[in-house]
Amino acid sequence: MGVLRDFVEAMEGWVWASGIQVGDETIPFVVILLLGAGFYFTFRLGFIQVRALAHGFMVTSGRYDDPDETGDITHFQALSTALSATVGIGNIAGVAIALHWGGPGALFWMWVTGALGMATKFAEVTLAQYYRDVKERGPDHPVWEGTVSGGPMYYIERGLGKNWKPVAIFFAALLGITAFLTGNGVQANTVADVMRDEFALPIWLSGLVTAAVVAAVIIGGIRRIGKVTAILAPTMAVVYVTAAMVIIILNYDQVVPSLALIVTEAFNPSAGVAGAGVGAFLVTMMWGVRRGLFSNEAGQGSAPIAHAAAKTEEPVSEGVVALLEPFIDTIVICTMTALVIIITASWDDRFPTQLSFTGGHLSFVEERPDGKFDFFVTPPAEIEVRDGVPTQFGAGARMLAWHEVPVDTFYTDFAQTSLFSGTILPGEQRAIGDDGMEYAELYGDAAQNGAPLTMVAFRRGLPGDWGHYIVLLTVLLFAVSTAIAWSYYGDRCAFYLFGERAVLPYKIVFVGMHFMGAVVPLTVAWTLGDVFLGLVIIPNLVAIVFLTPKVKELADSYFRRKPWLKGGS
Repeated sequence: MGVLRDFVEAMEGWVWASGIQVGDETIPFVVILLLGAGFYFTFRLGFIQVRALAHGFMVTSGRYDDPDETGDITHFQALSTALSATVGIGNIAGVAIALHWGGPGALFWMWVTGALGMATKFAEVTLAQYYRDVKERGPDHPVWEGTVSGGPMYYIERGLGKNWKPVAIFFAALLGITAFLTGNGVQANTVADVMRDEFALPIWLSGLVTAAVVAAVIIGGIRRIGKVTAILAPTMAVVYVTAAMVIIILNYDQVVPSLALIVTEAFNPSAGVAGAGVGAFLVTMMWGVRRGLFSNEAGQGSAPIAHAAAKTEEPVSEGVVALLEPFIDTIVICTMTALVIIITASWDDRFPTQLSFTGGHLSFVEERPDGKFDFFVTPPAEIEVRDGVPTQFGAGARMLAWHEVPVDTFYTDFAQTSLFSGTILPGEQRAIGDDGMEYAELYGDAAQNGAPLTMVAFRRGLPGDWGHYIVLLTVLLFAVSTAIAWSYYGDRCAFYLFGERAVLPYKIVFVGMHFMGAVVPLTVAWTLGDVFLGLVIIPNLVAIVFLTPKVKELADSYFRRKPWLKGGS
């Protein structure tokens, strides 16, 4: 596992740290491309995310639907499928991770990413509809194959010409792999994470159960996926948002101070977020952009694959539906999560935790002279502890950390009444007390991250001791629905690359990767997903920029003709 961590860290540095040097910090090229493209689409398309927002809701409502138009699913089902992939773990665990590493200011940059992403999503989905591939199939063809295929690989090849086909192939291969990770492995990992923390359920069992559920749905193809997600996505969103609103209303006096903190911390972040000693402007911005991208997927090229299957003859009508995604996902739901975490003062707090030496949250950090930390360092041979406190601390000391935040005091019981004295042996995954007693785990106050942090915040915010079950339920449903939607994205990539014969094998491998994702450490799963996420947006955004004149042409024609007034979209 150490080799995998080193590889993932190296890849993360290449994708998310390579860029333009500004003072002591680096603005990653991926961030520059993402935000720059969003600004370009926003101005080039005349602030389409503002002009077409209301119309997007009208089209989504179904009032303009025509069942005889080309496609596999309705506008609402297409939006639900795409939202099932976007509204999910990114809104629960992703926001918490952004606050853990980047502080409250990270949410501001998630807002920026979401607002710009609305224009990006409109452009890529409009192109996906315009250049999609439609095949007439007989009644005997397998339901899981579908009749429509679309997405960046099609508009790259058909819109930019045959010379761009290698780029289209590269994108399809990259997104097919990303589907295994970001849209699948991370979901299974988060479910396993919360089920282990809450019910001590073995991670392999969680992975097995969710993999079976995913398999049962995705074999039915996009029509079954659309029907399932059309129920799951709205239900999940209503339950989750309602619970968050209750907490916000109960703490209404903290809303304005929390919003002020978000804006202030966006440009002048404080050091020591969750004790991790981060506190740098570009770090905060990077984490906000990364989690914003993961949350709404604008520019990634995944959602256009689902929207390409919508029943319509007007590409722009699906583009206006798609621009609702970043608004619903990032501007509304992510903000709800962040406000709950900030209002309940959970983002920079520590909580009584069982510190398992075999747990995926365990790591080691080394303090630098400037007070910040290097992460993923080689574990020390041993850590001496006296009266609960490690004897080595300060610059150069390698310390045991939970969620990459050092634990400063160790106990032998959860109630923290008995301080531990002895030696922690990381290589042997145990601790030995001075009295010779062995421990497979110790206890202490530790920072939470991901879904467990959001669960703690909801538990604090709602009356009684049940609020975390709301998060638990939505995590389970969000994770399954996201994996279901992403399976379709991946199998369309397999279809583009290898034809119909590759679809079913891809689905089978997808289910297997879902199980694998459950058993790897949380940090590795998320970081590896981020790496491919950063890579896959590059060819997609470059293609959309070159094809923006076509998007503008289609949009101008659509809003000039107003086809929705003639009874069809």
